[in-house]
Amino acid sequence: MTAPENKLRNIEALVEEVAEWREHGQTTVLVNGAFDMLHVGHLRYLADAKKQADYLIAAVNSDVSVRASKGETRPIIPESERVEILSHLWMVDRICLFDSLTVAPVLELLKPDVHAKGTDYTAGSVPERHVVAAYGGRTVICGDPKDHATTDVIGVILERFGRQ
Repeated sequence: MTAPENKLRNIEALVEEVAEWREHGQTTVLVNGAFDMLHVGHLRYLADAKKQADYLIAAVNSDVSVRASKGETRPIIPESERVEILSHLWMVDRICLFDSLTVAPVLELLKPDVHAKGTDYTAGSVPERHVVAAYGGRTVICGDPKDHATTDVIGVILERFGRQ
């Protein structure tokens, strides 16, 4: 088991590590997201995804990427802290940060056996499914029903405490 402080890798190092795992017959599953304000939906998604392969890689949207996709008020938690929190979860074996709007460039480099997305998607609606299929990987949907979202948590906080 890798110590939490050693789970973050740059993409080049991770490409080499995944190749080593593959040489030993081990499989990888890649999840991706902002993981801003970690909540139970994230945990259920990660735990379910871990069942899909030997190693779970979490590709985390950088602060730049989150701002580009969710607006200037996000992320709430900076990337260094989001990575640190994820690194302490038992099911996460490796973490990488990415700046692009989609995870496609990471998928193209790592070619994980499985790309797992949450239940806010269907296998047919995952934007990167064609990238995964092109190299022979599988796209799967993991986690519980999408009853949890960071945006909803922020809404509850604002409703309860924001207008006093």
